[in-house]
Amino acid sequence: MAVKPPILQRGDTIGIVTLGSPLEAQIINEGLTTLRNFGFNIVLGKNVYTNTGFLAGTDEQRAADLMAMFRNNKVKMILPTRGGVGVEGILPYLDFDVIRQNPKIVSGYSDITILLNVLYQYTDLITFQSLLLLDFNANTPAYNYQQFFQATSTVQSPRQIVNPPGIPQISRIQGNITGEVVGGNLTSLVDSLGTPFEIDTAGKILVIEETHEPINAVYRYLNHLKIAGKFDDCAGIVMGECTACEPAYGVTYDQLITTFVVPLGKPLMTNVTTAHGYYKSAIPIGAQANLDTVNNRFSILEPSVSNM
Repeated sequence: MAVKPPILQRGDTIGIVTLGSPLEAQIINEGLTTLRNFGFNIVLGKNVYTNTGFLAGTDEQRAADLMAMFRNNKVKMILPTRGGVGVEGILPYLDFDVIRQNPKIVSGYSDITILLNVLYQYTDLITFQSLLLLDFNANTPAYNYQQFFQATSTVQSPRQIVNPPGIPQISRIQGNITGEVVGGNLTSLVDSLGTPFEIDTAGKILVIEETHEPINAVYRYLNHLKIAGKFDDCAGIVMGECTACEPAYGVTYDQLITTFVVPLGKPLMTNVTTAHGYYKSAIPIGAQANLDTVNNRFSILEPSVSNM
């Protein structure tokens, strides 16, 4: 049974960590100011500002920062500054018993995807494909904050995942299935294959999104998931955006969905605003959801946080 982290409320403390690539101090500081203006207190990990090339410290240092936040009783939510690369490297150094005993909200996307799914698989903790610290800035649309706070600061149920007006969700293969949500960034999902942290898609609703990859590379990643059996055992598929993914050999993302994903025959919804896109829905990893592609609805069936 999924573990729901305690609800996030104004005045709570948010722990900030950098778990993959470094982020410019100016962007970090703008995010911290925005969170404080929202009424939250802040605790910083030791390596939030660390820059050692394409990583923010060693795997052990970044893992220690994350574990310190789980052990800190004042911290209600853990918010990575960004994804980038390197998050998979911290996984062997995590203490899942401690995490299981101290459930907290964890939000993010991109390379944070693998952490979100591993926390759910190893500890049953519901996590959130939603905002990173870098998204807390003056240019973030109200939709993104609305989605984030509906998921983390209310016990609204059911909650339908809806795009902003004028951006239709498109059901391509009809069906009506219920299951737990898993997935996120395609590259990160593929990176998990063949490791102890491989994503479990059996009976699940699989969400996929990507960014800045040419479409022939996206095909390669999707085909890798297919050969690994991840489309055989999933219950349904939600295709998010492929942000800044350039066509390859004249083939677009939509055409790849038509020629590769549609023939898989699973209930399929496409064009869902996700993660790397300008508009970011909040999708709880591990929560029970219903994908009704007959009536074009993707709904989270249970609260993703608790009133503890």
